[in-house]
Formats: sequence, structure tokens, C-alpha cells
Amino acid sequence: TSPPTFTKPVITCLKTLLIVYSFVFWITGAILLAVGVWGKLMLGPYISLIADNSTNAPYVLIGTGTVIIVFGLFGCFATCRGSPWMLKLYAMFLSLVFLAELVAGISGFVFRHEIKGNFRRTYTDAVLNYNAKDEASRAVDYLQNSLRCCGVYNYTNWFGSVFYPSNGIPASCCFNSSDCNPDDLRNATVAPSKVYHQGCFELVTSFMETNMAIIAGVTFGIAFSQLIGMLLACCLSRIIIANQYEMV
Repeated sequence: TSPPTFTKPVITCLKTLLIVYSFVFWITGAILLAVGVWGKLMLGPYISLIADNSTNAPYVLIGTGTVIIVFGLFGCFATCRGSPWMLKLYAMFLSLVFLAELVAGISGFVFRHEIKGNFRRTYTDAVLNYNAKDEASRAVDYLQNSLRCCGVYNYTNWFGSVFYPSNGIPASCCFNSSDCNPDDLRNATVAPSKVYHQGCFELVTSFMETNMAIIAGVTFGIAFSQLIGMLLACCLSRIIIANQYEMV
């Protein structure tokens, strides 16, 4: 038997809304993928100096974004097909994504509040054990060059490093590389006139806190949007089952 006349417009409306939602969901996946790539490329050196267990965060975003893109396309297909089991599978996936992103968002905010203590410790260690060769040393140089800062709190932090006695302050501290030679950097009297006086600690923590807040905020927004998709998918599935409605 054919469904009641009022059911067809309801199903058509729900299908339209779910297709639009699935498309938006696909877009959010692309955004997460882009944020993950941006985080890896732009925040990599900063993250590597803050905590070893946080370096996987960009890869998590990239993986999540890729999976969302795939399931966004699946959601469009399931909606057009009008298959109840596909719609239920889609709703179940959305619920899993919701939980995963909620946990990720909370972790982001927790990490944001712990960032100063972690960075102070790891960056101080990187400065004291600087050798201009390993990954941590390259990250320190990158930060000092890009943020135009020197040392943890100021350039005097370099006086206690293993690098200073024989090499002086690193050249990445110089505000004018053409007027900065190794002899000047080893001279505690001359060096202050050649290097940045602003320490990197406050600059980096402020930069990271701002960007972590943005990432966590976007994650929360996307997570709660899954509830809309779950509701639409479940409603459409139940109406189709109740009326034995199938798309040809």
C-alpha cells in the first residue's frame, strides 16, 4: 500500500534536510583536515617543545577529517537510497564522532590550561641542552627567528647553557644577522646590544593558547552539530520503516 499523502512531503523534507546536513558535514570534515594539516605545518615546532604526547594531535585531526569526508558522502548516498539500515549506520557513526570530538575538545581545553607549566619545563631544558643540531635545538632556533625573541625569559638564560661557553648566544637571537658575529655573541658585554631582549616564554604560550582555543572551539561546534544529523537520520529511518517506504 502507498503511504499516506502527508507522509511523502514529510519524507521529502527530511531527505532534503539530511542531504543538506550531510553536505555541511562533509565540509566540516574538509575543515578538520585543513586544520590538521595547518597544525602540523605551522604549529609542529611549537607542539614538539611543549609535550611529546601532544605531537599526534594534528594527525588525529587529519584522520578524523578524512573519515568524516568519507561518511559524509555515505550519508548522502544513504539518504538518496532511502535505506533504513544505512541511515541507522549513519546515525551510529555520527554518535561516535560526537563522543570522539567531545573528548577531543575537552582535552584541548585541559591542555590549554596546562600549557605554561609544560612549556616552561621543556623549553628551559631545550635551551640549557642546546647544541644547534638536534630537533629540539632546531625548534628553538625556529621559534627565536620567527617570534623575534631570545631565551626563556630573556637572553641571560643562555648564559647557563652548555652551548654558551664555547659558542656564545645562538645566532637565531640576533635581530640583525649581518651585524652579529660569534665573537660578539660570546661577549657578555657586547651580546646584549646584538640580540632580542624579549623572552620566548610569554610569546609562545600566548600564541599557543590562542590557537588551541580556536581549535577546541571549532571541535566543540562541529561535535554538537552531529546531534542534528543523528536526529534527522533516526527520524527518516523510523518513518520509512513505519510506512514501508522505499525509493526506486
